[in-house]
Amino acid sequence: MTLWKHEMKMNLKSLLIWSICVGASCFGCLLLFKGLESTMDEMAGAYADMGSFSVALGLDKVAINTVEGFYATEVALIFAIGGAMFAAMCGAGILAKEEEGHTSEFLSTLPMGRINIVGAKYAAFAVLVFLFQVICIGWILVGFAGAGDFPPAKEFMMYHGLQFVMQLEIGSVCFLISACCKKRQTGAALGLALLLYMVDLMCRILPDIKNLKYITPFYYSNASDIFTDPNPEPVMIGIGMAVTLACAVISGIVYSKRDLAA
Repeated sequence: MTLWKHEMKMNLKSLLIWSICVGASCFGCLLLFKGLESTMDEMAGAYADMGSFSVALGLDKVAINTVEGFYATEVALIFAIGGAMFAAMCGAGILAKEEEGHTSEFLSTLPMGRINIVGAKYAAFAVLVFLFQVICIGWILVGFAGAGDFPPAKEFMMYHGLQFVMQLEIGSVCFLISACCKKRQTGAALGLALLLYMVDLMCRILPDIKNLKYITPFYYSNASDIFTDPNPEPVMIGIGMAVTLACAVISGIVYSKRDLAA
C-alpha cells in the first residue's frame, strides 16, 4: 500500500496535466457545436461525399449534425488518442524508472518481493488510467451542458467503458516493455499508441487487411461504431482483456527474474 501511494503521488502531476489538457480540449470542441449548429447540415453533406475519409472516421455511420454524431466523429478522436498516449506513457515508465533513476537496489531491499512491487505499480497504473477517465468525463459532461444537449446515456457509458479497456490494454503492453527495459521507452510507447490508431484507420479503408482489426484496440472502442450499435463484437473485447492480463502476468515473471541495474 505504501508503494502504491508513493506511485500515485509521483504521477499526480502528470495525471492532472494530461487529463486537464485532453478534457479541456474535448470541452472546447463541444462548445463549438452550438456555434456551428446553423452550418452543420452543409458540413454533414460535405463530409458524406469524402469517400474513404468518411469511412475511416465513421462519418458514413453517424450524422455530424447531431450532438452524438459530432461527439463520436470529432471529440471522441481527441479523447481516444489522448487517452491512449497517456496510458502508454504511464505504463512505459512506471517500472523502468527505477533502474533509470538508480533506485531499483533500494526498492529490492524492501520486505515486499518483486512480484508485490510489480503488483503495486500495476495497480497504481490502472487507477491512474481510471482517474484520467473520470476527470475527462467530467469535462465532457460540462461541455455537453454548454452545448445544450446530451447523447444517449447507454452509448456514452458503453463508449467510455470500452475506452478504459482499450487504454488498459495499450498501457499493459507498454508496462511489459517497461518490465523488460532499463530505461523508460516513452517514445516507443507513444509511437505504439499512434501506430495502433493508424492500423484501425487502414483496416477500415482497405478490405484486404480488415483482419488487422483483431490486433488494434481502437477498433472495438470506436465511438462511431458504438453510437450506431452499442453491442460490439465480444471476440475483440475478449482478445483485448486477454492481452491485458497476459502482459500483467508476464511483466511480473520477467521483472522477478531480471538482473536489475543498481
